[in-house]
Amino acid sequence: MDHVLLKRFTSPDEMRSFEKGTFEVVRLGGLTVGRASYEPGWKWSTHVGPLVGLSMCQVAHVGMVIAGRAMVAMEDGTTYELAPGDLFAIAPGHDSWVIGEEPYISLHFLGAEDYAH
Repeated sequence: MDHVLLKRFTSPDEMRSFEKGTFEVVRLGGLTVGRASYEPGWKWSTHVGPLVGLSMCQVAHVGMVIAGRAMVAMEDGTTYELAPGDLFAIAPGHDSWVIGEEPYISLHFLGAEDYAH
């Protein structure tokens, strides 16, 4: 690459919308980056799962929480709370939901290409 490529989430390459949330996708330098924006009350198994025909998310995620809080529940029942500034790596086979009254926003550096498809 012999030049600079700049992109912004204000003009994503792809927008995936569902009730109480959006997932914006930007493709840049061979990497697909996603920005998840979920309203209070959003839950993966309620708002995304039915769209993809699954009861749990089967995508691996690596990312960072920008704002808000979310809970992740693994298939074995183990739960984790995600907070602003947290970097996360989440294995396939999980559910997640927003906790509290603040919108949740996170960036995804792995799993964005396959999420909510």
